[in-house]
Amino acid sequence: MSQDRTSLKPIEGANRSLRRRLTLKGEFALALAPTTIILAVLALVEVLSRQRLLFASLASSAFLIYLDPQHGTNSVRTLITAQVMAATLGFLAYLLLGPGYVSAGCAMVVTIALMILLDAVHPPAVATSLSFALRAGNESNLVLFSLAVGITAMLVILERLALWLLAQSWRT
Repeated sequence: MSQDRTSLKPIEGANRSLRRRLTLKGEFALALAPTTIILAVLALVEVLSRQRLLFASLASSAFLIYLDPQHGTNSVRTLITAQVMAATLGFLAYLLLGPGYVSAGCAMVVTIALMILLDAVHPPAVATSLSFALRAGNESNLVLFSLAVGITAMLVILERLALWLLAQSWRT
């Protein structure tokens, strides 16, 4: 197993000084994309499902992406791996053990262990495993959640682009 735990470090070559130079206006500009995306995901969930709490952890993911889009824990690979794995494990725990604290605890422990082993540490995924284990609903919620994770993963690209654009505007 590699000792180079990429999901626990800033992305190699990331210019983190860009973030320190943001003004309040720049911070709000950077927060706009995650806020908009999560509101769109919530609207999608409202149309297709009544399991709103299953998607709450994605708001935490969006905020982490806003906070540090150049950190390994917020990479597209880490986000998708951790969130989809956690939802699947939570759903399986729900199917095998029923809704409740036992299934939630099992899903959470296995999710944490696998995130560490797979070097895909994304803390909001822990809440995802709990949510699905406590009240998974049906398989369509797992598919809908995966779609929502994909939409949220676009935030990584949007936030990195926004940082780059802000950096370019400072140079002019």
